[in-house]
Amino acid sequence: MKLALLRHAVTDWNLEKRVQGRIDQPLSLTGRQQFQGLALPPQFSAYHWYCSPLRRARETAGLLGLTAIDIEAALIEMSWGDWEGEILKPLRKRLGDEMRDNERRGIDFCPPGGESPRQVQARLQPWLRQIVAAKQDTAAVVHKGIIRCIYALACDWDMCGDSPVDFAWDSLHQFELSADGKLRDSYQSIPLIKS
Repeated sequence: MKLALLRHAVTDWNLEKRVQGRIDQPLSLTGRQQFQGLALPPQFSAYHWYCSPLRRARETAGLLGLTAIDIEAALIEMSWGDWEGEILKPLRKRLGDEMRDNERRGIDFCPPGGESPRQVQARLQPWLRQIVAAKQDTAAVVHKGIIRCIYALACDWDMCGDSPVDFAWDSLHQFELSADGKLRDSYQSIPLIKS
């Protein structure tokens, strides 16, 4: 069974390199233009589509003409707690060793009042089992953090250091699920097509 994930188009906060987390930002003008003239490859029309509850994901789904879509709470972006709204570069400078030590924890990195990637993976597990039980190829419009957490599950990446993959954030990220709901090491990047 296949699982394809698409990151939402950009917001003003993405362009400012500001941590969004659960802050419900709309798409920017640039984001609205990002998928202009692009469409999903035809094979994805038969997939069961889900979406994060956050506005930026729902607006992206609309831009791609996805109307029959289920909103799934488990797909919400990772909570960055007290750091939501911050710009990462100055935050790293201000926190110094404290931030470096936290980031070295990889999958257990956790902002104060937020959640770790490991906790995100735990909240995604029931949804993964649900889509396997439905026995239908599935896709979702989600967030960078969700895609990275799913990739880490599939490829046994500890999230320390740079990602082993240079993610194309305007492409679909496809994985395979086994019958028991486990992700296989089968990552594939699939670009959108011209409409």
